[in-house]
Amino acid sequence: MKKSSFVAMILGTVGGILFALGMCMALIPEWNAFNQGIIMGVIGAVVLLVMVHLSAKIIGTTLLGIAGALVLGVGMCLTMVWSNMIVGIVVGLVGIILLLCLIPLTKGLK
Repeated sequence: MKKSSFVAMILGTVGGILFALGMCMALIPEWNAFNQGIIMGVIGAVVLLVMVHLSAKIIGTTLLGIAGALVLGVGMCLTMVWSNMIVGIVVGLVGIILLLCLIPLTKGLK
C-alpha cells in the first residue's frame, strides 16, 4: 500500500466519521447539540476537502467511506433513539459492510 493511499484512507475515514457524527448531533433534537454538530460537521467536511486534489479513486473511496459511516450512523440512531431494533441492526450491518468494502478497494486483493 502506498503512503498516499494510506493517508487518504485515514483522512477519509476520520473526515467521514466527523461529518456523520456532526450531522447526527445537529439533526437529533434529543441531543441538544445543534451548534456543536454544525462545527463538527464542518470540521469533517474540511478534512474531506483536503483530499480533493488527490485522484478520482481516492475521492470515490472517500465517498464510500462517508456513505458507510452515514448508513452505520442511521442504523445506530434507529436502534438507540427511535427504538426500532431490528431495522436498526439491519441498516447498521449494511453500513459495516460498506465500510468493510473499503479494505479491498484501497489495499486490493491478492
